[in-house]
Amino acid sequence: MAPRHFLRDDDLSPAEQAEVLRLAARLKADRLGTRPLAGPRSVAVLFDKPSLRTRVSFSVGIAELGGFPLVIDSQGTHQSRGESTEDQARVLSRQVAAIAWRTFGQDRVEALASASSVPVINALTDQFHPCQVLADLQTIQESAGRLSGVTLTFLGDGSSNMAHSYLLGGATAGLHVRICGPREYGPAPEVFEAARAIAARTGGSVSFGPDPEESSKGADFLATDVWTSMGQEGQEGERTAAMAPFCLDEAKLALAAPGARVLHCLPAHRGTEITAAVLDGPASLVWDQAENRLHAQKALLTWLLAGGTA
Repeated sequence: MAPRHFLRDDDLSPAEQAEVLRLAARLKADRLGTRPLAGPRSVAVLFDKPSLRTRVSFSVGIAELGGFPLVIDSQGTHQSRGESTEDQARVLSRQVAAIAWRTFGQDRVEALASASSVPVINALTDQFHPCQVLADLQTIQESAGRLSGVTLTFLGDGSSNMAHSYLLGGATAGLHVRICGPREYGPAPEVFEAARAIAARTGGSVSFGPDPEESSKGADFLATDVWTSMGQEGQEGERTAAMAPFCLDEAKLALAAPGARVLHCLPAHRGTEITAAVLDGPASLVWDQAENRLHAQKALLTWLLAGGTA
């Protein structure tokens, strides 16, 4: 039987996403009670980009599931000498139980999955960050007690991997997702349309607009991310100028629904995409988000290793 992969948020159906999130809650309540990797079996975690939260959460999570985290930086492999992604997949598949990859283009992780006989997880690409949004959905559910019908506004770079994953993952969960940023930094049309189609089935909605005040009004959650991502070095000046009106500050938080909470996947630049008063204030859930990377990824791994069942 072909393995299940998690390469973008809509690789999980609404029912499957809910199942993984229920499992994440159980694993958070009993961190060492589920050990599908006992042996230990190994999971390869590949890094083409710097990382703190991804590296730590996967390493700790794999160990807590009874396994061995085989953390590999691409500089130390033959990737730099031209070994194909498919050949790497064939080698790794014979020795590890699963593979997670933090890389650049989405085509790379898709190529890896195409040749892998074990589950492949997108640990971040330029186009999507689905593990982060799984953790964010767990955080929202813990805070609001539900997902369906919740309104989330993302302020900033609407073309970013976080915006894309909020669209797909949020629509899958039945959220009302508002992406708000400069028109020239809008979501990829094919991602937006895919999210719109999902939302039509789940009762959620998706939108994109350039008015941060209007988009913040009545939102249950306000989210943001850095304005210049890895691989976009040299664009800081033009991006900062375009996105300055979309800073997640006290004024926008005041426009949101009473008791609204704030999300940021970190690392954060206080005073740029978010103010220190908001990031470090009582509305912030960023440290819960960071912790929930551990629990959501453990649940995802457990679910994938079981062939797509809890």
